[in-house]
Amino acid sequence: MNNNDRFDSGNFDSEEEFEKSRTQIKKEMEALQDVGKVLCEMKKEQLAQVPISEELAEGIKTYHRITSREARRRQLQYIGKVMRSENVEEIQAVVDRFDSSSEIYAKRLHVLEAWRERLITEGNSALTEFVEKHPMVNVQNLRQLVRNAVKDRKNDKNTGAAKKLFRHLKEHENDMLN
Repeated sequence: MNNNDRFDSGNFDSEEEFEKSRTQIKKEMEALQDVGKVLCEMKKEQLAQVPISEELAEGIKTYHRITSREARRRQLQYIGKVMRSENVEEIQAVVDRFDSSSEIYAKRLHVLEAWRERLITEGNSALTEFVEKHPMVNVQNLRQLVRNAVKDRKNDKNTGAAKKLFRHLKEHENDMLN
C-alpha cells in the first residue's frame, strides 16, 4: 500500500468521515475558551440572561474567586471543556446582545432609540401602542419620563430627560424583546 492510497477520498462515503486534525480541534477548544472568558467578564445581571448549565455557572463563579493568573488560565480551560456540552449558538446569541461591537447590539439600540423617538414625537398614540406591546412596563413612570423629554424638546433644554427615558427602555428591554 503506498501513501496515496491512504488519502484517496474514494474510500470514504463523505468528507465527514475524515477525522479532524489536531489543529482544528485545538482551534475549536480555544474558541470555546474565548466564549467562556467573555462569560466570565460579563456582569451578573447579563450572565443571568445567558442559558447556561449549573455546572458552567459554578465554573464561572469559581473563576471569579481565583486570584492566581495560572489558576485562572486552568479554570478557563475547564470552562472551555464544559462548554463542549453547552448550546454554544444560543449562548453566543445572548452574548452578542451585550457586545457593543456586534450587529445584534447595534440593532437592539436602534430599536430602543426608535421607540424613544416615537414616544417623544407621537405622544399618547405611541405610548398606547407601546403599552399594548409591552404590558409589563410601569406606565406611570414611563408617562412621566416621556412628559419630561417632550418638555425638554419644547423648551430647547437638555436636562437629560431623553437619556433617562432611553435608560428606562434599556432596563426593561427584556420585556420588550420577548
